[in-house]
Amino acid sequence: MNAKIYMAACMKGGCAKTVTTYNLAYSLNELGKKVLCVDFDSQANLSTCFGVEDTAEVPVTIGHLMMAQIEDEELPAPEEYIMSRKGVDFISSSMVLSAVDAKLRLEMGAEKMLSSILEPLRDRYDAIIIDTAPTLGALNINALAAADEVIITVNPQLLAMMGLQDFIKTVKKIKARVNDKLSVAGILLTMCDARTNLCKVITEQVCDTFEGQIRIFDSRIPNTVKVGESVYYSEPLIEYAPECNASKAYQNLAKELIAYES
Repeated sequence: MNAKIYMAACMKGGCAKTVTTYNLAYSLNELGKKVLCVDFDSQANLSTCFGVEDTAEVPVTIGHLMMAQIEDEELPAPEEYIMSRKGVDFISSSMVLSAVDAKLRLEMGAEKMLSSILEPLRDRYDAIIIDTAPTLGALNINALAAADEVIITVNPQLLAMMGLQDFIKTVKKIKARVNDKLSVAGILLTMCDARTNLCKVITEQVCDTFEGQIRIFDSRIPNTVKVGESVYYSEPLIEYAPECNASKAYQNLAKELIAYES
């Protein structure tokens, strides 16, 4: 095993980025892949998806590991911070990460801290997926420096194109200056309501703008109440509602990613 590290990114909230990380992980797991998710957002929504009720009670989160890196302290053994639920491993987040964000701005070579934590874990997994906050600060630059590929989630109901071009420019800058292996895996359209004109127009706009430059996944994640319900019950869609369209779309996305890598 030598994990490919993916970063799930979106420059606006409400693009189903965390839900995508969560359900993609379980869809890859269903296909026999060993997956680690990293909650790299201080709001810790991904940790909540995995059933962590109080992130403040988790003894070692990604924030603690980042602090140890900043202070040049030895990291604890992976068994102390890797948690598992229903076959998928994850590293929880907490509010400690917001303190890390402030500290990183003052550190030399700060953009490689997350990479140093994840690199030794590559040989344990087939895929590592980093869930990030919908902002472009020091934490997301760390995630871009650690990742091999970025999955960009776009909600065609929001002003999806705004920020997308800027983010792609940032990816190119990070590739040129910090992480030459970085690329965009593709753009994933989420929360699609095919019945609305706005969804059709923005979907066409994204396709017209990026066709030939950046892959646009064939899988489109439909807007369905089952997604919210599954998060509420801390159940992946593949278990909570395996027959719903969103579950099938995530399973297809996992197959697309694997086919794309091979």
